[in-house]
Amino acid sequence: MGEKVVAGRFDLSDRQRYRDKLRRCLTGLERLLAEQRFDRPQNLMGLEIELNLVGTDGMPRMLNGEVLERIASRDFQTELAMFNLEVNIAPHRLGGRVFDRLAEELRTSLAYADRKAGEVDAGIVMIGILPTLDRDDLVSSNLSDVDRYMLLNDQIVAARGEDFVLDIDGVERLTCTSKSIAPEAACTSVQLHLQVTPGRFADVWNAAQAVAGVQIAVGANSPFLFGRELWCESRPPLFQQSTDTRPPELQAQGVRPRTWFGERWISSAYDLFEENLRYFPALLPICDEEDPLEVLDQGGVPSLAELVLHNGTVYRWNRPVYGIADGVPHLRVENRVLPAGPTITDVIANAAFYYGLVRALAEEPRPVWTRLPFEAAAANFDAACRYGIDARMVWPRRGRHGGTVEVDAVTLVRDELLPLADAGLAGWGIEPADRELYLGVIEERCRRRANGASWQAATFHRALEAGLSRDAALAATTRRYGELMHLGEPVHTWPVGLPEPVPLG
Repeated sequence: MGEKVVAGRFDLSDRQRYRDKLRRCLTGLERLLAEQRFDRPQNLMGLEIELNLVGTDGMPRMLNGEVLERIASRDFQTELAMFNLEVNIAPHRLGGRVFDRLAEELRTSLAYADRKAGEVDAGIVMIGILPTLDRDDLVSSNLSDVDRYMLLNDQIVAARGEDFVLDIDGVERLTCTSKSIAPEAACTSVQLHLQVTPGRFADVWNAAQAVAGVQIAVGANSPFLFGRELWCESRPPLFQQSTDTRPPELQAQGVRPRTWFGERWISSAYDLFEENLRYFPALLPICDEEDPLEVLDQGGVPSLAELVLHNGTVYRWNRPVYGIADGVPHLRVENRVLPAGPTITDVIANAAFYYGLVRALAEEPRPVWTRLPFEAAAANFDAACRYGIDARMVWPRRGRHGGTVEVDAVTLVRDELLPLADAGLAGWGIEPADRELYLGVIEERCRRRANGASWQAATFHRALEAGLSRDAALAATTRRYGELMHLGEPVHTWPVGLPEPVPLG
C-alpha cells in the first residue's frame, strides 16, 4: 500500500474494469510462474518498523509531518495516523554478522530520528500499542494527510456502512465504536520480509503460519488500549475489528474478514493471490494503463499493479508480495505478526528467531504443516495473543507415534524450537556469535517468562499499588518504558516498576 494513490470517486464501471484487470494480472502471475521468470535464490531479508511519536509526558504527539520534514530521509515514511512513522531498512543478504549490522543501522537511524523529533518536543517510542492513546486521539481528523489513507478510510467505511465496533474481552473488557479506521493506527508492528523462489514459497509461508503463535508468545508487547488491560497482544483483534468491512449480518454468514490468519496450508504463492480475488472485493479500484498479458507477450515484466494494490488491502499476518528489482520479478513472504519494540536488541532477536525457524521448518523431511491441523495453528495464534508468554500451544508430538500434544509455549521454544532456529541460522551462514547473542535473548525471555507485555502489565500494577490513578499509572509506565527502550538493554533485564524518587537535600 506504499504506492502513491490519488483520491477520487469510483463508479460501477471502475469496479468492473478493475475486476477484469485483476483477473488479467492473476493470469499474468500464473504465466510468470509457469515460465520460471522469477529471480534466483538471493537469501535477501528486509525489515520495516512502525513507530510512535510521544511527548515527554508520555502522551501521543500528532506531528509526523513536521518530524519527517526534519528527518529528511527516504528511509522514514508516514504511517496511518499523525503520531506514526515507519522506518525501512534496505534489504540485506542473510549471512555472517548480518544481525549485528542491522542492529547498528537501526540504532543509528532511530537515534537520529529521535533527535529530530526532539526539535518539536517529541520522541520515538517502539511499542505495539501506545498505552496512553485515548479514543479522541484515534479519529479521522488525526489520519496522516496522505491521499491513500483518506481514500482507504472512505472506502472501508462505505463498504461497512455503519460504525466500527471494538469489543475485546481480556483481563478487562473494552467496548466502544469508531466512525473511521483510525483505531487501526494504534497497531504498530515489525514487518520481516524474506525473498524466496516460487518453488520454496509455499514451504516458507506454511512454516511462517505454523510459528506465528510462537512469535507472539515470546514477543507480545501490546496489553493496553484506551485505558483497559486487554490481551497480551491486542493488535490482532484491534486490527481486525477496526478494518472490518463486514456488518454483523455478513459476519454471521461466515464472510471472511480482511484481516485474516487464513484457513488452509498452501501449495503455491498463486493460491494466496487467487484467494484474494475470490474472497475480497476491491477497496481501491484504480486501474493502471499497462496490459500485463501484452507486456508478457512482448517479453517484458509486468508490474501487476492492480494485483499488488489489491493485495495491500488484504491484511494477512503472513502476506505474499510480488515485486520487481532490476527488471527481474521476485516473491517475498512478509511476516506481519510481531509488535514493534521493546528495544532494538529485542527486535533483532525476534527477527533472528523467525528467520532461523522458518528455514529449518521449511527444510524438514516431515514438515510441521503435514502434522499440525491448520485450525490448530490458528488457535495457537489466538492463544498467544491472549496469554502471551504464558500461552499453551498445540504442536506435533515428537517421535514415531504422531498426533499432537498441548505444551507450554516457553517449553516448546526452549526444548524444540530454539535448537531448530539455531540450525536454520547456521544454514543461512549466520556466524555463531550472532546466533548465540540473539537466540540467547529469546531463551532468557522464556527462562524468566518475561516479555514486553508482561513488563508493561506488572509495572502498571505496581504504579496502581503506589497510589497512582489509572491514567497516571499508564503515563508513568509509558515514560519508564521509553527510558528503558532508549537505554537499549533487552526487555527481560528490565526492572519491574517505576524508579524510586530521589530524595531532595
